[in-house]
Amino acid sequence: MDGMQDLPNAQQDADAELLQRYANGDAAAARLLTARLVPRLHGHALRVLGDRAEAEDVAQEAMLRLWRQAPKWRRGEAKVTTWLYRVVANLCTDRLRRRGAGVSGLDDVAEPADPTPGAAQQMQQAARVDALQQALATLSDRQRQAVVLRHIDGMANPEIAEVLGIGVEAVESLTARGKRALAAQLSAQRDALGFENE
Repeated sequence: MDGMQDLPNAQQDADAELLQRYANGDAAAARLLTARLVPRLHGHALRVLGDRAEAEDVAQEAMLRLWRQAPKWRRGEAKVTTWLYRVVANLCTDRLRRRGAGVSGLDDVAEPADPTPGAAQQMQQAARVDALQQALATLSDRQRQAVVLRHIDGMANPEIAEVLGIGVEAVESLTARGKRALAAQLSAQRDALGFENE
């Protein structure tokens, strides 16, 4: 998983440096930071919300908030990426609350297929992605956030705790319960999803 928390400290420092340069009027710094961060923010929001357009809106809104925060940013207090993930998590939670507990629209989300596998493999992968997205939609909002941050974005529990504003033990509980619920949801589809020999 290509999560932002895997970035070395030098890259985290570079993010803060680029943000400072943007605050000082360097438009190129903003472009570099946007190119580095937006794909990950969008990917996280897409997994949580299951809607590409909403995920794009969330990623854009998170970056707008970062740009507004730039002149006041205090290096060393928080990582740029952790701050952004928290903003994205909050924006996703707000959108999920507004739309209610419904899971409509998840069937319309199509993950981009890898062009190298054959058609059968692409169909199998798409079925797995759809099944995972549908199973994720059955989790509570907090469980979904925690599971996506931990098991899809690859964040460590302390960073997830910071993003969600809860304790590490609560993160562990949410991810464990969420993972069990996903396993229960997906176990009945094991053969149909091509996992019978894995």
